[in-house]
Amino acid sequence: MGKSELGIAVIGCGRIGTLRAHLVSQHPSVNFLALADVDPGRADSLKEKVGANFASGNNYEALAHPEVDAVIVATAEAQHVRPVLDALELGKPVLVEKPIALSLHDADEILAALKHTGGSLHVGYSRRFKHRYLRAKEQLLQKRLGTITGAVARVYNGRGQTFTILKRDRHATPIMDILTYYVDLMTWFFDGVRPVEVIARGYRGHGVFREAGYDIDDVSWAILTYEDGAVVNLGISYALPAEYTALGQSARIELLGTQGVLLLNDDHTDQVMTSENGVPDLMWAGHSQNTMFLGASPPGDWALGDFWGPLATETRVWLDHVLTGKACALATPQQARLSLETTIAIDRAARTGLPVRLPLDL
Repeated sequence: MGKSELGIAVIGCGRIGTLRAHLVSQHPSVNFLALADVDPGRADSLKEKVGANFASGNNYEALAHPEVDAVIVATAEAQHVRPVLDALELGKPVLVEKPIALSLHDADEILAALKHTGGSLHVGYSRRFKHRYLRAKEQLLQKRLGTITGAVARVYNGRGQTFTILKRDRHATPIMDILTYYVDLMTWFFDGVRPVEVIARGYRGHGVFREAGYDIDDVSWAILTYEDGAVVNLGISYALPAEYTALGQSARIELLGTQGVLLLNDDHTDQVMTSENGVPDLMWAGHSQNTMFLGASPPGDWALGDFWGPLATETRVWLDHVLTGKACALATPQQARLSLETTIAIDRAARTGLPVRLPLDL
């Protein structure tokens, strides 16, 4: 932007918005911070905690503030569209939390506004900024695996965090809200090679989530076929017992190539702590657990009075990009749209039991 200092607006002061606001407030180039939330009291409270300059219960007031140069949209998933559109129309670069939207119609409206305004938009799939996945991407860029012929990714977690997400938005299912991280990683790793077919199955019985009134499978598995013939297996179960020790994403990824293989164990079973005092759950407010896998929290962890991990790195990289124009690894809106389309196809295939071809008919 040709500036040495930035004013940032954070829209949405929930769990992730709070972390983003803290991280932004610590960046040496940020000299103005505005906050907005549908609950004005929550915005005011966060303003006091992070030393923000402005707080409002009206999103547009924060977006349009003359001191604000760029915007982070951290609202609930279903409320992404309006503030993103408003920020683009105001000519302000945007970082929006994943997914870009919950429907392709909304995603396409955002992409149309982006084309019309010529603005800047990135989508926060923070898994990309976990070191093991950055290292994996580098190996792919160096062609050390040859052509990728197949991949596997699966992620597990306890049901407590799932219910926290579903209470916020019933449409933010484990497939749409969590497996999307690993769909995005495949979008990133395959670098322009598109999936053309999805086959998926889920547990259709009366499981944990249906017992609670949600039409969601406890376990879902999918096979994606890509246009170059590669096959990818993706799976998720976020219905494990509430006391499952991950307190976050417990995952494994394998990449198979013509000239190599890359195995990524992201279960964190090598970092186990048990404490009679309990360990607070960053993602599930008010819950603590006596045994946990350290490092499993998706955004990262508090340590020595500051927040560390993928979300912190992603926030810093985006701020540096806005300031300098330096290329960054954040998901582009086009990549995010493809990941959304693929995720919707997985959900549709699991619900119908039928193969789904891509691209989807709108």
